[in-house]
Amino acid sequence: MSTDFSIRPVGIPVAVQIVTTSNAAANEAVQTDLPVNQTVAAGDASAPARNDLRSNENISRQVVFDQAAASFVFQVVNDRTDAVVNQFPDEAMLRRRAYFHAQDLKSEPSRPASTDRSA
Repeated sequence: MSTDFSIRPVGIPVAVQIVTTSNAAANEAVQTDLPVNQTVAAGDASAPARNDLRSNENISRQVVFDQAAASFVFQVVNDRTDAVVNQFPDEAMLRRRAYFHAQDLKSEPSRPASTDRSA
């Protein structure tokens, strides 16, 4: 794509002017090589990963359906204390969903479902 806006026929090469810029800060930059004791290297492959369950054997994962919020809740639970360690969505989000779900149910007209039979 050329830098000018004139219309040229297809197939004819257009001369492009290359503009080089020189930044004084880049030219006077400090060298970024670090001493060996401050460098970052790849981790030891034999070391356990952070998500290795050997250190967290008392942790389990579960999925619960919250009927008030009409959504699934993913939880990480400590098996020893049955305390929830982590949860998605959080409690505030579940309360909002439950509120809006209740509003939706209240605003719908009450009519029998198509599967209901009247005797």
